[in-house]
Amino acid sequence: MNLRGPLDFLDIFKTSTRERFDWINPSAILCLCTVGVFFIYSAQLATGRGQWMQQIVWLVVGGVLYAAVALVDYKFWLKYAHWFYLGALILLLVVLSPLGASRLGATRWIDFGPFSVQPSEAAKLGVLVMTAAILTRSRLGTVSESLQTLGLLALAVGFPVLLILSQPDLGSALVIPPMVFALLYVSDLSQRFFVVALGAFLLLVGIMTVDIWRYTDFVESHGYSYRDRKYESHSWIPFIHDYQRNRILSFVNPEKYDPMGIGWNLNQSLISVGSGGFTGKGWTEGTQAKLGYLPRAVAHNDFVFSVIAEEKGFVGGITVLALFCAILWNGIRIAGLARDRFGTLLAIGVTVLFAVHVFVNIAMTIGLVPITGIPLPFISYGGSFVLSCCVLQGLVQSVYRFRKEF
Repeated sequence: MNLRGPLDFLDIFKTSTRERFDWINPSAILCLCTVGVFFIYSAQLATGRGQWMQQIVWLVVGGVLYAAVALVDYKFWLKYAHWFYLGALILLLVVLSPLGASRLGATRWIDFGPFSVQPSEAAKLGVLVMTAAILTRSRLGTVSESLQTLGLLALAVGFPVLLILSQPDLGSALVIPPMVFALLYVSDLSQRFFVVALGAFLLLVGIMTVDIWRYTDFVESHGYSYRDRKYESHSWIPFIHDYQRNRILSFVNPEKYDPMGIGWNLNQSLISVGSGGFTGKGWTEGTQAKLGYLPRAVAHNDFVFSVIAEEKGFVGGITVLALFCAILWNGIRIAGLARDRFGTLLAIGVTVLFAVHVFVNIAMTIGLVPITGIPLPFISYGGSFVLSCCVLQGLVQSVYRFRKEF
């Protein structure tokens, strides 16, 4: 190729970069990260805590991981899928050992001196890569033809989910099944499977309804308080804990079942969102988190959207939603551009994981679903979560970059 000068080379470089690098997701992610830092600062302004600075550190590290993952051909993950999955399982097992750190009645972390990691975040990545690898190497048709693959997937997904539930961490466990079902759906599995799965889900809902009814009957007949932790409720479902049942009951009727606990959090979140109006009270001018009505232990992570809605109102909330919609839409677009089945499954899996996180987190702050510990991607405070989000989105970027041979 004959170049007329340095400007020709620069034009070629720009064209190559534009073709091989997607700018939509990184731009939206950068905006969300900036919003997160500002509102973590605002949520903790009254306490003087500097976790917003720690968040910046995690974001910088996450940015490096994002770039590293994006620069590597995603086929690398297919080749070593079993090793990534095994590593995630080992980390989940380490949590159950003396090295596991307990906080607020849950053992979900591994302490490394000045910082700690949450293995359930690595498990999401491990399950995604392993599920995509199994489906890529398998031929799916009818349910009967696919029983071996489905059995293998049940083991690959079920084991880490049970380990996460044992911590207990219901929120992290809940985001994995929708991702797996989405991957099965795009793999052209027989519709009968999804009919059976829907029936099983409805059966589980029925069992949980009876279980919660037995729980309320036991507590009230013995004169206990719903916040009392000194009794055994003798429930049917062993992996659902009493505090999780209280969250469901508080969602149904917060004034009756837990007016000063989960019900309090929900009511204060609704006040935060509702009081913001159209344009909000102004950054750092919100009163719910500043005065401690929105509990300071959760205002900067699980309920950070409530702080945004109070201080920036409907405009701020819809802006955040628009940024997430851009990421989700672009993830589906990239899945359609992937050069092979594995790339499509990776992009769809990441997109569904993010969609569940965004929907459940925002829905719980406005009372549409029971409160559960699911953070908001790139906005909520949390080191392990930030890093996992960056790695997952780096995978999507890799699928785009290597969508065809250059």
